Amino acid sequence: MPENGVLIAIGGHEDKEGDRLILKYVAERLQGGVLVLATVASHQPEGYFEMYEEAFRDRGIELRELYVNERRETGDPEKLALFDGAAGVFFTGGDQLRISSQIGDTPIEARVREILDRGGVVAGTSAGASMMSETMLVRGPSAESYRIGDLHMAPGMGLVRDMIIDQHFAERGRIGRLLGAVAHNPRVLGVGIDEDTAAVIEKGRLTVLGRAAVYIVDGAEVGHSNVAEAEADYALSMHDVRLHVLTEGDEFDLKSRRPKGGMPHEDWGWRPPKS
Repeated sequence: MPENGVLIAIGGHEDKEGDRLILKYVAERLQGGVLVLATVASHQPEGYFEMYEEAFRDRGIELRELYVNERRETGDPEKLALFDGAAGVFFTGGDQLRISSQIGDTPIEARVREILDRGGVVAGTSAGASMMSETMLVRGPSAESYRIGDLHMAPGMGLVRDMIIDQHFAERGRIGRLLGAVAHNPRVLGVGIDEDTAAVIEKGRLTVLGRAAVYIVDGAEVGHSNVAEAEADYALSMHDVRLHVLTEGDEFDLKSRRPKGGMPHEDWGWRPPKS
């Protein structure tokens, strides 16, 4: 877990035009500071900066865009200077493998970690959320039953340990592949985040913000799994796995692996629509 700072992992498609609950929370945590918008995950980043600039326009935030087309660019003094005085970094969506392969173990990654270490904000949506874990899901079918040979994982940025993060979760039916990821390594927590929903990770706890849910798969007490013995096209069998479904205001203690219910935060603002 990050000892300082806060990670804000967003499940994708966060509201940018209405109440903008999650983006307002990001802005509040920045306290008027500079935000580096990292569009590294996209092969075609055009338009991202303008979209987020508009979304943050009335929040008193200065945005600076960081894009890296080739790994060799990560030592460019002009790109590194974008982090000078920054209070946070926001990774947009796209392909999480582009983030880890382009900036992992580079001077840019070091600048991101410096911001987190001094108490800053690192946020990411969709691919920008998945890359935060040590091991990240890269590809896998959105199917109800996970097939043993279907999953592709790769090293992530390791901003948070003992966790695998998946996004667009309920919308794309990804419970099967998250169960598969946990079956491969029951030590880690599987965290699935719905769209327009965020998992705020800080000081050993995870708190839910947004309109939908965060799903936590805990395989610590799994007594049986066929992931190591079954043929590649077999469906996964796993016994005694624990599932938590958390909604806005709920907290999860990452050390004890236990949830704590809560009321929606009075400053977060989202409420179910009136019938």
